[in-house]
Amino acid sequence: MTVHTETFFAGTSLTERFFTFRARLADKAAKRKVYRTTLSELESLSTRDLNDLGLSRCMIKAIAHEAAYGK
Repeated sequence: MTVHTETFFAGTSLTERFFTFRARLADKAAKRKVYRTTLSELESLSTRDLNDLGLSRCMIKAIAHEAAYGK
């Protein structure tokens, strides 16, 4: 007597799940880099430069967050 059994994991293979996980990590790292870069560049500006751009120091984190992650 022969028995044939197939097991599936939610329709995706381990390899597909691994590559999806890696892609998510890479995406998060890229967004985090945009946030840090934007934050450091805006923080390096003088108060006068920020005023010329119509910004204040209290807005810097929100602007960096929006630049990296959207609204």
